[in-house]
Amino acid sequence: MFGWLRRRRSAPALPDDLWRATLARYPFLAERDAGERERLRSLSAEFLASKEFHGANGLAITDAIALAIAAQAVLPVLHLGLRWYDDFVGIVVHPDEVVARRSATDPTGVVHDWHEVVAGEAMHGGPVMLNWRDVAAAGESAETGFNVVIHEFVHKIDLRDGVADGCPPLRSRGAREQWLATLQGEYERFREAVIRAERFGEEWPWLDDYGATAIDEFFAVACEAYFVNRARFTREFPALLELFDGFYRPT
Repeated sequence: MFGWLRRRRSAPALPDDLWRATLARYPFLAERDAGERERLRSLSAEFLASKEFHGANGLAITDAIALAIAAQAVLPVLHLGLRWYDDFVGIVVHPDEVVARRSATDPTGVVHDWHEVVAGEAMHGGPVMLNWRDVAAAGESAETGFNVVIHEFVHKIDLRDGVADGCPPLRSRGAREQWLATLQGEYERFREAVIRAERFGEEWPWLDDYGATAIDEFFAVACEAYFVNRARFTREFPALLELFDGFYRPT
């Protein structure tokens, strides 16, 4: 065991058999070229050295669980670096989805309480919560563009500037305006397709319809698909492909 519940001073050595098993389980990792796979392995080890994993509701964190999460989490920062994740340490892993209690006060001062089923959650400056069932199935769910690890870690990237608006910190105001204009247009197109499917029985769009709830959720949902099913994403969202390539794959 690598000792996931304590921070390490150096990156652990990843056993070859465990690394090969991880690539086999998640084909969207294995399909990268040799150079990216090597960097993925290196960054995964560094990630494991800097984060603390905690199992919830009786889940024991094994080497396979920790590495599966690490390898998927570093995909968005493969060309950016782990500094994008330096605002938190803890990763809490539940066996399955979690029922979370929510509370909000409306403009009239009335407090509304409700329960929401969540697959994962990321908090600004705080830990990331995931569920192992969806993480484990990420190889199969890539066909639909679904990936809970990437979703939550993209939220952490979005939140680097303290605002959940679907735009990571960029180099200039002009770059930010261009990003938001492109993302907003694609978000509105996706949201309209979801509404037509709901109200008029039209074909449901590809991607999780949770992306239609807010632009920051659309950003995270779109990024899931971008990283795990690039071929389909290219056909469905060519404008976002160019946008995301410019950020995630800087030249």
